[in-house]
Amino acid sequence: MSILEVKDVSIRYMTGDFKDIGLKEYVMRRIKGNYKVREFWADRHVTFTLEHGDMLGIIGTNGAGKSTLLKAVSGIMEPTEGTIHRQGTIAALLELASGFDGDLTVKENAYLRGAMLGYTRKFMNETYDQIIDFADLREFEERPFKQLSSGMKSRLAFSIASLVEPDILILDEVLSVGDGAFRKKSEKKMREIIEGGATTILVSHSLPQVRALCSKILWLHKGEQIAFGDDVQGICDRYQRFLDGKEKL
Repeated sequence: MSILEVKDVSIRYMTGDFKDIGLKEYVMRRIKGNYKVREFWADRHVTFTLEHGDMLGIIGTNGAGKSTLLKAVSGIMEPTEGTIHRQGTIAALLELASGFDGDLTVKENAYLRGAMLGYTRKFMNETYDQIIDFADLREFEERPFKQLSSGMKSRLAFSIASLVEPDILILDEVLSVGDGAFRKKSEKKMREIIEGGATTILVSHSLPQVRALCSKILWLHKGEQIAFGDDVQGICDRYQRFLDGKEKL
C-alpha cells in the first residue's frame, strides 16, 4: 500500500471584509444581506501517490498552491474536497522561522523547538552539539535568536528537524537556505534520510536541486495540476521551457 495517497484534493479559502469592518458592522451587514464573501481555490483536483523511499519534488511559480498543499498533506488543514491517506509518522518544515522566541538564546531556542517536535530533554542533551555544529552556529549559541539572519534561523530549524527519522518528511524551500556549503551539507543529509527509507516531499524553486534529488515530480500552476510522474528530467525540461516563455499551458 502507498505511504501517501492524495486523491482529487481541492482546497478553498473563504475571504471577506469582516476583519476590516469590525463585529458590529459585520452583524448589521449580515442582517441586511450586504456581507460579501469571496471564494479562492488554492488547489484544484490534485492527485498523486508516493511509495516508501520516494522523493517528490513540487515545482511551480509563486501562487501555484504548493505550500497550501503541503499543509493539507501534513495534517495542518483539511482539504475542502478529496481525500488524503497517510501511513506512519510525518515531520514537516513549512515555516522555518515559526516556533522560535526572539528574546531567548540560540541554544534555548534549540531546546524549545526540540520540545515542540516531541524530543525529550535527554535526547536534546545528547544531540545538541550535533545540532549546533551542523547549523554552523557554535559561535552564536549564546546570542539572542533575533540577532540571527533568516538564513541562520532556517539552518537551525533544518538541523533540529533532520534528527527525526519520520516515515514522511516534508520540506518547503528548506534546502535553499544558507550559503553554498550549507546547501551541500543539507542535500547530503537529505540523501541520508532518503536512503534510510523515508518518503520525502520537497518544494523548491531550484530545478537543478529537484533534478538531482527527486524520483518523482509534481508541477502545479495557479492551483491546477499540470503534470505528475517519475519523468523528473522531462517535466523539469518542460517547466523550464514554460519559464522561458517557449511553452504555453
